[in-house]
Formats: sequence, C-alpha cells, structure tokens
Amino acid sequence: MQTVYVRLLTIIFAIIAFIGITTDNAFAAEPDWSNNVIRVTGQGAAPNLSNAAQARMLARRAAVADAYRQLAESIKGVNVDAETTVENMMVTSDVIRTKVSATIQGAQIINEKEIPGGGYEVTMTVPLFGVQNSLAKAVMPVPQIKEPIPTPTVTIPSSGGYTGLIIDCRGLGLKPVMSPVIKNDIGQPIYGYKNLDPDKVIAQGMASYCYSTSDTAATRAGSNPLVVKAVSLEGVYRGNPVVSAADANKILAENNVSHFLENTNVVFIR
Repeated sequence: MQTVYVRLLTIIFAIIAFIGITTDNAFAAEPDWSNNVIRVTGQGAAPNLSNAAQARMLARRAAVADAYRQLAESIKGVNVDAETTVENMMVTSDVIRTKVSATIQGAQIINEKEIPGGGYEVTMTVPLFGVQNSLAKAVMPVPQIKEPIPTPTVTIPSSGGYTGLIIDCRGLGLKPVMSPVIKNDIGQPIYGYKNLDPDKVIAQGMASYCYSTSDTAATRAGSNPLVVKAVSLEGVYRGNPVVSAADANKILAENNVSHFLENTNVVFIR
C-alpha cells in the first residue's frame, strides 16, 4: 500500500513540475476575475479495497492530484497582459516556471468531502493577487523605473472629488488581464503597471472586473466614480481599453486632483 501512496505523490509532483503539458485545455477552469481567484474542484475514486479508510485516503489523493492538474492548466491560460499568457512566460523563463510551480504547490484546500460511490472531492484555490503565494507574485514584472502618470495634453478644468474610474467596455468583448493598459484613441497610454507601485499591484491588482456598476467589485471605484465609455480594445487578447482623447484628458485632469489611478481605484465593466 505504501508503494501506491508513493506513486500517487509522484504523479502529483510530476504534474506540478511540468505544469500540465499533457493535460487537455478543454477542462481548464476560468479564473474568477470578480473575486480575483482561481478555483477548481478535483474528484477522485478509490480502487475496490476492503479497507474503507485506505480507500478513502486513496480517493482523496486522487482528487488532490486532479485539482493540481486543473490549477496548472487554468494558470497557464491566464492573460498576464494583452499580448502574453502565463504559458508564454513559462516557455521563455525557467525562473517564472519555477515560481508558478511553487504557487501551485501552495494552493489552499477550501473544501473537501466524500461523494457517493466511494469518491472524494477537493476544492482548491490560488489567488490572482496578494502578498503571499499569489499568481501575481510569481509572474508580474517589476519595472526598472516607475514612470509618472501622464498629464493631460490640453488644459481642461477639473471638478475634483472623484473617487475612482469606471470604464464601460460592454459590447466590445473585453478579456480580463492581470496587467491592463488604458490608452487614448491615438495610441498613447495613460495608465499601466509602469506608473504604479509594484507592491501595490501584486497585493491588489490594477483593476477590478465586473458586469455592472451594481456588482460588488465595482465598489473599488468608490462612491463617486468617473464613468467613461471605451471606444475600442487593443491587444491580441483584447485586454486594453481605449478611450477617446477627450475622455483620456478628463481622466488625467481629475486624477491630478484625486489620484485615483495611483491608488488603482479602477474598474472595467465587461
């Protein structure tokens, strides 16, 4: 029986080490961008054993192995920015690959239970952002030099008092990314990770994603957000909202007063 346990553990750590190279993309779980977490549920069944305790332990180990496999596959597909996935970064960097493996090993079991027929179910999570064992800590780049938020290209009055920014991207097919860039319609970036404190980005991300202003995630923009409409999206993964030049100047002018961009009080409505 000990040999069986060793083999199962070997399988689990092989999955972690190679990050799901042989797994099927069709079973990858979609990250929960509203709550900034990757959540998967693994299931396992034990062989037909007379010892019920041993059967339960084997079923649990199989469920954990399945959850690790799903986490590895899901994490590979996360869009780091509008051009790059975690898998792209892992292919080009052994350091990133090692960090991602460690992140998966540190996944938390948040629920587990026996299921009818001798099976077992384990739910595990990895946070997208956070100071400990988050995907952001493993993959987010740290800029060599922090660049200031741009200033408006024209002088416009600001009213002040805005607590955050909401960009309405509904109908455009916005894809959530860990490191979005907001640009104006002539291609100039007005907000990106290079403008922010990297520790803050890792801890809480650059923006929240939701489906309406009434969603809980929209509260990130505070009680009096500046709301603008995106005119298009940019990037291979359509993750960078583009706003009109006039709206970009309005955002920057108001930010000069309230500094909601530096505080990452930004929300994208999908």
